Amino acid sequence: MQDLIKKAGQVKLLIMDVDGILSNGQIIYDANGIETKAFSVQDGVGVKSLARYGILTAIITGRSSAMVDKRATEMGVNHVVQGRDDKLIALKELLSSLDPALNITAADCAYMGDDLPDIKAMQTVGFAATVPNAHAEVIKRSDMVTTRAGGTGAVREVCDLILKGYGHYQDFIAHYTLDETQAQDELS
Repeated sequence: MQDLIKKAGQVKLLIMDVDGILSNGQIIYDANGIETKAFSVQDGVGVKSLARYGILTAIITGRSSAMVDKRATEMGVNHVVQGRDDKLIALKELLSSLDPALNITAADCAYMGDDLPDIKAMQTVGFAATVPNAHAEVIKRSDMVTTRAGGTGAVREVCDLILKGYGHYQDFIAHYTLDETQAQDELS
């Protein structure tokens, strides 16, 4: 586990797929053909926590949806790339679009994917993570398999690991908790 934490502490950019990672992978259409997805609030807190410590985030997804733009905006995702079947090319283009002063290479990235279209991009980055219900070939090529499935807090697990790698996790938790003295003062 310490090696995994150390590896996560090198991540400067977390890249996430949507279907199967930020959502549960199901695509639901209403009677009017409008697509619906469900997202985890816990993932949102995790993504926002990375921004607090200067770690960038991005989405690369094969589908296109206004819903993804809305959720990305809510979470403060820095870059959104939609409608790209070749995620490796999308990753290369994303990296080349970043400010050179950031000095971010593929080795500085984490990529969360769950299916075959994600594999090449995952093989290129420094840290690859997936979910337990991912395709077997994706699991074989991942550094980490989360305990939670996509859309239920899997991204949050990776965000927490990255914060631990940087030594920011306890500070992040302290932001949401009271110590004993503060708790007693709140009750007084």
